[in-house]
Amino acid sequence: MEDALAADASVVVFGEDVGTLGGVFRITDGLTKRFGEERCFDTPLAESGIMGMAVGMAMNGMRPVVEMQFDAFAYPAFEQVVSHVAKMPNRTKGRVKLPLVIRIPYAGGIGGVEHHCDSSEAYYVHTPGLTVLAPATVADAYTMLRDAIACPDPVVFLEPKKLYFSKEQVDLDALRARYASKAAGGGPQQPASSIGKAVIARAGTDATLIAYGPSVPTALAAAEAAALEGRSLQVIDVRSLVPFDDETVCAAVRGTGRAVVIAEAPGFASVAAEIVARVQERCFHSLAAPVRRVTGFDIPYPAPKLEHHYLPGVDRILDVVDELQWEDQ
Repeated sequence: MEDALAADASVVVFGEDVGTLGGVFRITDGLTKRFGEERCFDTPLAESGIMGMAVGMAMNGMRPVVEMQFDAFAYPAFEQVVSHVAKMPNRTKGRVKLPLVIRIPYAGGIGGVEHHCDSSEAYYVHTPGLTVLAPATVADAYTMLRDAIACPDPVVFLEPKKLYFSKEQVDLDALRARYASKAAGGGPQQPASSIGKAVIARAGTDATLIAYGPSVPTALAAAEAAALEGRSLQVIDVRSLVPFDDETVCAAVRGTGRAVVIAEAPGFASVAAEIVARVQERCFHSLAAPVRRVTGFDIPYPAPKLEHHYLPGVDRILDVVDELQWEDQ
């Protein structure tokens, strides 16, 4: 966000406690000090007001980046998202663009109390007109947010809370060079975008684990554990929920013939269910077993001391992998 603010004068950041405090997770720390309160500022505790103001700003040439603070705090703004953010470009036949980013710290793994942990991605992916992204690595957190800010359409940017303080060795100067300004104040350049592109996070030959956001490290840990038992598991990081990269995901599944989708959200009518359907439809004749899911349970998000039972873990993933009809080989 700091680099995007410096590169493009139309970018503004606002939300609850993002200014002086630097955000609940300190993600915006220092932005107000560097850019002033006109570029990064606090708002009242009114998510619908935050979203409505962002819509007006985006309609008038600015690029708002708003923070909802917590996933379950975003619901009061959902009517604005569905009725205005998602529909305005279509309603105006493309004449009015809404280049805004809705940052949502989401999912579990931090021991948050009620309304502080939720997995709400299905609501957004089911709403036509929204781009929905979920990074899982440090490098993707940078490049995908820069791509989201440069995007001419509204983006819901899901930030896994438990990954905020993860560490990774990256060449930040090289990443920044991809987004060098065309000219001072002239807006950001648009390199090859990460939007709509899944990646292979780990190679494997026996089965494919498909995950996104906070579930990617869990899938990688499961693949590592499986390797100790002599089983080679491929891991696909979906990254972009909408638009979805059918080509990369399905090519991976066709190569192994078996697939398991992993997500923290409840399984019923979920993003995981959609991925299963897409893979099953496109890869049916390549499958050696039905595509399976490992998800959160179909219950309200549990209390902090119980979330380790609720969240998909390595053992649950490997148990499902063991059920992929290996006896048919």
